[in-house]
Amino acid sequence: MSQENKTYFVYILKSEKDKKRYIGSTNNLQRRIAEHNRGTVKSTKFRRPFKMVYKEQFQTQKEAEDREKFFKTGRGRQFIKEVLQL
Repeated sequence: MSQENKTYFVYILKSEKDKKRYIGSTNNLQRRIAEHNRGTVKSTKFRRPFKMVYKEQFQTQKEAEDREKFFKTGRGRQFIKEVLQL
């Protein structure tokens, strides 16, 4: 399947249970958030429910994955805290 027709997202969820953030990327945002809230994602199943607090859209999977990796670094976490105020 060609990547040029797809849209990719980086998203930040906030757990309503423990108030912590989860950062991920996907090409189907609605499906992925539903999976988190249904408990079918192993890493988040005990932290539900989630609320989406931020998203960014990208043309390629690589761009989305690179941005997700940035958000998971020290500088990225600082950016989320200071610029996005999340």
